[in-house]
Amino acid sequence: MECLLKDKHISSGRAEGETPRGSADVAAEPRFLVIGQVGKPHGVRGEVRVQPYTEQPERFTWLKIVYLGEISPQPVVVESARLHQGLVLLKLAGYDDRNAAETLRGVWLQVPEEEALPLEEGEYYLYQLIDLRVYREDGHYLGLLIDVLETGANNVFVVQGEQGELLLPDTAEVVREIDFVNGRMTVHLLPGL
Repeated sequence: MECLLKDKHISSGRAEGETPRGSADVAAEPRFLVIGQVGKPHGVRGEVRVQPYTEQPERFTWLKIVYLGEISPQPVVVESARLHQGLVLLKLAGYDDRNAAETLRGVWLQVPEEEALPLEEGEYYLYQLIDLRVYREDGHYLGLLIDVLETGANNVFVVQGEQGELLLPDTAEVVREIDFVNGRMTVHLLPGL
């Protein structure tokens, strides 16, 4: 699965896997998923190290074009890609030496939303959770899911409601149902929440 910033959605889009930002209200505007972030150069011929934000980093090896940047992502031809020690070594057209590659450090790499990896039944991108209305099992409205915090153990949903901010762990014990069609999530509040 990819994330929304983990194929993170950013700019007019988001990261694969994970929060929407930018001008998503313009329907014709393309939406993007982040699949990685450029680190430091590798060698002297323009190759860069990429931290993948996708559960299938090998996807870089079949990419022909990747989009650079957070605002108005620009397409760039992928000349080569290979996996190396948990990272992706990527060579992009027009970045032919170490100095040019250095200018890419920190840049988000994105793909159009329609190129997202297919999801298995019951899987979803984190950005799809944003703006879901959150209810307790008894039907009491708790608030709007406004953010997803990615932690080591499990994700944490940030819900903003009349009582302020509520943090809910993304566990089967707490999250009972996610209904994208009706834009709602049903949760079981554990003692202390």
